[in-house]
Amino acid sequence: MMKKIALLLLVMLLSLNMVFASGSTEASADAGTEGTKIVLFQHKTEIYDQLEAMAEAYEAETGVEVEVWRISGTDYYTNLTTYMSSGTGPTIFTLRSADEINEMQPYLADLGSLDIASRINRDLMSIINDSIVGIPMTVEGFGLLYNKELVSPENFESMDNLIAFMEECAEKGITGVGLSQEGRFLIGQILNFPFALQENPSEFCEKLFSGKIELSDVPEFQDFARLFEAIRSIQKNPLGVSYDNNCGDFATGATAMIHQGNWAYSVIADFAPEFEMGMTGVPLCGNKKISAAVSTVWCVNADASEAEQQAAKDFLDWLYTSESGTHFLFDEFGFLPVVNDIEVPDLDPLSAAVAEAVNSGNTIPWTYNVEWPAGFITAYLVPIAEEFFISDMTGTEFLDTLTDAFVEGANE
Repeated sequence: MMKKIALLLLVMLLSLNMVFASGSTEASADAGTEGTKIVLFQHKTEIYDQLEAMAEAYEAETGVEVEVWRISGTDYYTNLTTYMSSGTGPTIFTLRSADEINEMQPYLADLGSLDIASRINRDLMSIINDSIVGIPMTVEGFGLLYNKELVSPENFESMDNLIAFMEECAEKGITGVGLSQEGRFLIGQILNFPFALQENPSEFCEKLFSGKIELSDVPEFQDFARLFEAIRSIQKNPLGVSYDNNCGDFATGATAMIHQGNWAYSVIADFAPEFEMGMTGVPLCGNKKISAAVSTVWCVNADASEAEQQAAKDFLDWLYTSESGTHFLFDEFGFLPVVNDIEVPDLDPLSAAVAEAVNSGNTIPWTYNVEWPAGFITAYLVPIAEEFFISDMTGTEFLDTLTDAFVEGANE
């Protein structure tokens, strides 16, 4: 198991093409922040309970209260923009794409004074006008999570092999490949694969957005449409499957593979699975690489008071350097570390799979997080996917509808 993060960070640079580039903390409140409350708002619903436990631990150590907000509905970013525009924003929040960071720039405090700022590779942070405005939450990866007792490597050698396996599973009353109803898990992240597999994803997106490319003409997208057609015809309809149920079905052996990321292990582990699991890429045109990147950054609200901003910075330093903070990061959240020279604990099997893929260069970038317009998944992709799964839309029609959506969404 890796013990140092330096190598991970060096290799990670190869998979990042995001605009996120261009000391331990004492367990006591700073005199200027004593009595100040921190409000924390982030999108990872699977770690709410652990975040609240962390907040209690932080208050016990420092005397500073941390209030954890939960998402109202399903769209975190819409919630966040509403809070910010009304002047009631959280002290600490997360952002997930270049567009989100650019849109929220007026609310982003400079984090260059953080103790950890000098111990994190600069290319892993969000930087605007030479100011650090975002600290990476973790390195994450997603792909097909698979049960090694039910799935063999040849089952995902090609799309033909994968679909044949799905058909075999259906005959046995097992779901071969499962998706869930939430926007990013229904279509947002899995659709990253055909984009990221292009020779130059950024140039490809530029041509697509300007109407110069039809997705139905591109082999990787043709395979993607075939997969969605197979899921619709021989698997559970994902519109009726929640994230928790999808993870539970995988953990109990009712589903052989699900499209998810290493973050899902915290839910899967609740079911005490008794099998070995792994992660591989969606086999579009024979792909075996997973998608891995710094997906999310912590930000501090520039509209907060000076004392609140300092309290937020003290908290982030504590989270990434103290014994208690790193316990929550690694043991409770299942995060991969981003601070240099921090000892890496034993990783869960999915995080270990991501670390191994990053270390070996077996990754593709998160193109969707960089190139797609902010809010595009919720506003455009989800309605199209929902229509697809309740209709007789052909794969070609599906891709043509997606093409039109990208042109419209990028030029609205």
